[in-house]
Amino acid sequence: MNELFDLKKHREEMNKKIFYLQNKQINRLFALDTRAYLDGELSKKIKELLGLISSLILRYDDCDKYHMIRAVQEGCTDCEISETLAIGLIVGSTITVPALRKTEDILSKLRETQSKG
Repeated sequence: MNELFDLKKHREEMNKKIFYLQNKQINRLFALDTRAYLDGELSKKIKELLGLISSLILRYDDCDKYHMIRAVQEGCTDCEISETLAIGLIVGSTITVPALRKTEDILSKLRETQSKG
């Protein structure tokens, strides 16, 4: 589970360094990313599942972890996550299987932490 908390900490530290640069284009992209995941016509929960499926297909490990954490925080059930990952597998084909395994491992760790807390 430490790897997930390490990811969160590392992400926050790197974002601080990036924001320190005060680059308008970078800051605008980050702001756009943040706003894209706010509740709108689609809920944050659905948007995190969309982020998860996209990162699975594109095989972005850090994004897989991030969106899995956020999906759980937004109250996604294991069945909702499983269905989302199944669609990702269909769209991305067998090349996504290693990422699928990793996301299932992450989900197990998140649920284990929830049951302890």
